[in-house]
Amino acid sequence: MAARRASGFLIYRFFSNEIQYLLLRASYAGYHWTPPKGHAHSGESDFETALRETREETGYIEKDLIIYKDISRTLNYRVKKKPKVVTYFLAQLKDPFLMPILSEEHTEFKYLTKRETILLSGYKNFGEMIEYFDKEIRKIHSNAQINL
Repeated sequence: MAARRASGFLIYRFFSNEIQYLLLRASYAGYHWTPPKGHAHSGESDFETALRETREETGYIEKDLIIYKDISRTLNYRVKKKPKVVTYFLAQLKDPFLMPILSEEHTEFKYLTKRETILLSGYKNFGEMIEYFDKEIRKIHSNAQINL
């Protein structure tokens, strides 16, 4: 059975001298928290899917983000006993005050610290991905005047 493909962006911002990550709460069964993501359409690349899904779910478009296309992580897991593959690309929100405009797929959003993001997700592989992205962000911004 072929795995369902999905992709999105792990979006972060600098706010109050800290790194914060965007999570959205699903409006359907489980009401789980994830970054913006969704299933690929036929013929669509992972990156194209991430751009489209982020626009649909948050209103953020490519010009709102600094996208690190070469920094990504892929998670493999099962949903209802079916394999799923989700690729996340790293993206920084340019304007830390720009709030998302949610679609009907989500009921709320939160910008959270690394620790809060990992705790809210509740999944080991997701937490490992956040740790990886956090290290990459710290490398990118190692000369910035923020409390990293």
